[in-house]
Amino acid sequence: MISVEDAVERVLAAIAPLESETVPLGNALGRVVADDVTARLDQPPFPVSAMDGYALRGRDAARAPVALRVVGSAPAGHPFEGQLGEGETVRIFTGGVVPEGADAIIIQEDATQEGDKVTFKDAAIPGKHIRKAGLDFTRGAVLVSAGQRLRARDLALLAAGDIPSVAVRRRPRVAIAATGDELSPPGSPRKPGGIVASSGYGLKAMVAGWGGEAIDLGILPDNTDALGALPERAKDADLIVTMGGASVGDHDLVRSALAPKGFVLDFWKIAMRPGKPLIFGRLGATPFLGLPGNPVSSFVCAILFLKPAIAAMLGETRKNEIRTARLASALRENDSRQDYLRARLVSRDGDWWAEPFAMQDSSMQSAFAAADCLILRAPRAPAAAAGDRIEILPLDDV
Repeated sequence: MISVEDAVERVLAAIAPLESETVPLGNALGRVVADDVTARLDQPPFPVSAMDGYALRGRDAARAPVALRVVGSAPAGHPFEGQLGEGETVRIFTGGVVPEGADAIIIQEDATQEGDKVTFKDAAIPGKHIRKAGLDFTRGAVLVSAGQRLRARDLALLAAGDIPSVAVRRRPRVAIAATGDELSPPGSPRKPGGIVASSGYGLKAMVAGWGGEAIDLGILPDNTDALGALPERAKDADLIVTMGGASVGDHDLVRSALAPKGFVLDFWKIAMRPGKPLIFGRLGATPFLGLPGNPVSSFVCAILFLKPAIAAMLGETRKNEIRTARLASALRENDSRQDYLRARLVSRDGDWWAEPFAMQDSSMQSAFAAADCLILRAPRAPAAAAGDRIEILPLDDV
């Protein structure tokens, strides 16, 4: 068996970023940027007023009170045409272009206008209430870096930079197949001794949430012919994922059925719990990930290996984030396998406390659905007492 860290490194070493495609900015939410995106203009493009008031030459109102002549107005989108002369001022509004020659704004609350004359009770301060050109960013500045997943506020920033479309990584196509004679879809008649196929629904949702496009190949029966047809059915996929058939039983046929079809094994079995019987290799030129059949094992392995594989295809910089919390109840020393315990998080005494579930069976989806995090227990970790600080992997983005 290999370690989790070694397994992750070997998976990532086999993955390359996908090609890019250009999409309209309005369709780019959640996509991963392929190249640095730079501004096409200064923002603001010209000096603008930050307040409603009057634009003037600071030297004309260096002392107060003072009266100046109003020679025009400058609402947003309607600049004043001309240049301010001595003793002149322009009525200006928030977002209005500062007239040529003006270097100060006095807000309307500090002014009294009668006809074309306005009296200011406070002296002008040059530069005050003026947003200079390029205050936010300048032409050529990097607004979003390659590898960044676009959020709503990023879209607004790019729009402000006059970016109508953006180059993003193509969504990885992930072919997903469940294996097992015992499986049937929800709502369908179950076979004698059969169970409902459920893991695929969670896995497809995870793939979509991580930026991929799931290709559902359905349920494959436990026979060589059905599994042998997988390469043709998944020919358009960038990554092939199976669930089940990865262990050592007589009906775990994934490797034996796919070997004649060009499957090359990289590794099998990881020193972890849950998820020990995981397969990774290549089916022809396509990376292949064989997840365990137990639902929680499948989901934990997806978080640890499938998620970073998709991120690598997207050229994304984000990784699984390990945090810390206080342990709510004592744990015994660990054995030779890295443990991932399902746990709830509770805020107490100004800190987060992780309470592991009493039952950690890898078939218990109710516990996984109720969990807020996974508690990480290194191989041979000593016993941990309540209150000890431990490492956790939050599940809030899964």
